[in-house]
Order: sequence, then structure tokens, then C-alpha cells
Amino acid sequence: MTKHTATADRDGARASNEEARLNALLEDRDPAAVVRTARAEVGDRLVVSTSFGIYSAVMLHLVTSIVPEIPVVWIDTGYLPEETYRFAADLETRLQINLHVYQSAISPARMEALYGRLWATTDAESLDRYHYIRKVEPMQRALRDLGAAGWLTGVRRDQSDHRKNLSRVVVHEGRYKFHPLLSWSRKELKHYLERHELPLHPLYYRGYLTVGDWHSSRPMRAGDSHERSTRFHGIKQECGLHLPQSQGEADSRNSSGL
Repeated sequence: MTKHTATADRDGARASNEEARLNALLEDRDPAAVVRTARAEVGDRLVVSTSFGIYSAVMLHLVTSIVPEIPVVWIDTGYLPEETYRFAADLETRLQINLHVYQSAISPARMEALYGRLWATTDAESLDRYHYIRKVEPMQRALRDLGAAGWLTGVRRDQSDHRKNLSRVVVHEGRYKFHPLLSWSRKELKHYLERHELPLHPLYYRGYLTVGDWHSSRPMRAGDSHERSTRFHGIKQECGLHLPQSQGEADSRNSSGL
């Protein structure tokens, strides 16, 4: 066994122990308790991500009520619907969030000139490339730039096959990833919005249950088996942001179907 392998094994065991400890602690706790625990674990090196999707006001209100100045990371792909940009502007003002917008280093026009319209294909490999360029790499850069030791996300178990197996806390490469809303349903999200007088994304009223880029999101239709079937031409359920960045990532991404 090499020194590097031994160190990696120790780090892996330590991460596994941390996951077990925190998941046991938070198993039956409410979302606010998860946020408070995340803050206690990593201090001011905590960030929260948002897509400004259908129910994003819930996570943003919940987290900023507890950690008002937390950096809020938004990955702007350059292909979002007009309604999303207006919704984001409204929530930024309404909730006074500390917004950090990240984009790909390659503009949409340059990407299309070099690689074609990757998003228009039904080829999984091309979609993976699109998602990495426009979403995954900018998110990784944001986490590095902000020195994030902990990342709060709004993913839920009822959203996709991959997510239904997630734990409240995952530790990967020394960074904690917390999922406060993991066990919540759409009914609980709507109840929170009503209680705090918060808005849904405007495309909800046009039949969307999930929304991302304009070219790969559509309203629910008769016969759709799941809300995520309305994304990425029904080919995928995940874009890669919430999958492990590892050798097996592509296989996991394809088998699980953002």
C-alpha cells in the first residue's frame, strides 16, 4: 500500500464516520435543525445553492432566516427562461439575499460554435458535456472561490431515482453537503410558501412542476410518469450537480435517468 493510498483510506474512513455521526443526529430533525447544525459544523464557510426553480423560495427563506448573510450561489446557464430571471430578481430583493452568480467561462454562442447545440441532442454523452460546461464546472468553481466547507441544497427524495437514496448529510472530498428538505413533499413546500406568503415560480401556473433551461423544460402532460420526465427530453433525471464527482459519475448520471 502506498502512502497516498493509505492517506486516502484514512480520509475516506473519517468522512464515513462523520456522515454516520451527523445522519444519526439529524435523522428525524426538521429542516431548520439541519441548517443550524450545518452552521455549527462549518461556521461561516457555509453556502447555499439555488436554481430559482418552482419552490426555491422555500429554501432561500428558510436558510436566510437562520443565516442571513450566507452566500447564495446561482448557476446561470445563459439559457434560463425570462420568467426565471424575473423571479430571481424578485426574490433577491424580497429576501435581501447575498447572491453570487456563476456562469460558464464559455458563452452560449461560443459553445454552440465549437460543439454544436449540445442541449438539442438525444445523445447522453452530449448532454453530459453540456451539463458539465454550463452547470457542474461553474458550481465547482463557486465552491472553491467561496472557500465552502459546507453546501446546503434543496434536493428532495421524491424528485428522482438517485435522490430517493440520499442521506441528510454527505461528506465528499472534505466538504459537507446538507439536504434540509430531503424528506419534504410538494404539499409541505406549498404549506411553507403559504405560511410565509412566498411566491411560486410563475411557470408553475403554466403547468410546470420543475423548471431549468428553456430548451429542456416543459409542462407536465397526460401520461408523464414523473415530474423529472419533463426535463432533458426525458433522457435524464440528473444534470450532475448533485451526483458524486468521481470515476463512476457518468454511469450514475445515466442510470438515474436535475
